[in-house]
Amino acid sequence: MSNISVKHINELNNLELLAKQVVEGFITGMHKSPFHGFSVEFAEHRLYNNGESTRHIDWKLFAKTEKLYVKRYEEETNLRCHIIIDNSSSMHFPEVENKPINNLNKIGFSAIATAALMEILKRQRDAVGLSIYSDDIDYYAPEKGSEAHRRMLLVQLESLLKSKENKSTDTYKVLHQIAEKIHRRSLIFLFTDMFQSDKKEQELFEALRHLKYNKHEVVLFHTFDGKLELNFDFDNRPKKFVDVETGAQINLYANSVKEDYKKAMDTYFNNLKMKCMQYKIDYVPVDIHQGFDSVLISYLISRRRFL
Repeated sequence: MSNISVKHINELNNLELLAKQVVEGFITGMHKSPFHGFSVEFAEHRLYNNGESTRHIDWKLFAKTEKLYVKRYEEETNLRCHIIIDNSSSMHFPEVENKPINNLNKIGFSAIATAALMEILKRQRDAVGLSIYSDDIDYYAPEKGSEAHRRMLLVQLESLLKSKENKSTDTYKVLHQIAEKIHRRSLIFLFTDMFQSDKKEQELFEALRHLKYNKHEVVLFHTFDGKLELNFDFDNRPKKFVDVETGAQINLYANSVKEDYKKAMDTYFNNLKMKCMQYKIDYVPVDIHQGFDSVLISYLISRRRFL
């Protein structure tokens, strides 16, 4: 599936409108892809289940699609989704001006991806909640399906596009707190760059397991800058590299460490993937330069499995 064309929305400041553009481009691409069987356009319908009443079957739609769909009513909510965003300092890398859609940092990408997920959730009549954290829970809202609630969440996401945090985090501590708040079975999406010290890796995965408590489904969107953080693609001039959370500094030529760095990162990514498989957590690596399709496809796949 090809990524959507976004040149015409680069300068948009309205996050809701931007999310709609992203989703519409995604749906257009879906119709040309192997995923066209997933229903994202039938906001008013659901598939008919054998044995239930035929009273609400949409026979006109059956004539067009040769599939049985039941009319869905506005008060129905099929799924509860909770989205969690890491807002620590490392998520504000790289430094960008104005965060246009073709030059996002990790927090900007996560905010827009979340708004796009919320747009699809709205079309599917699903409820959505939101948590934002850094060194503590900065914001928490439980899952609801109302329009007023969705707009309140959009305001929080827009604030992320304008903010610049200077905070570290022990992600595992905050995830335990959030897990205690989500009481009803939900589909949970977590946007984080997974930057934790090796000593705390086990604690982090224990926290992810806690999120799965009460039969929640958890999808980890491992958010990273593929060019700089994975491939270490810096020009070979002497540079000072600064840890944005601890302030630690080192001076070096990029090419002197690039090969070893890339091997270490490949190993790290693979270990994360294997660990998530072990804990039955869906692991989705998300390069912020590759568009939003992988996030939206993950929602559709997870939703079909969850219901």
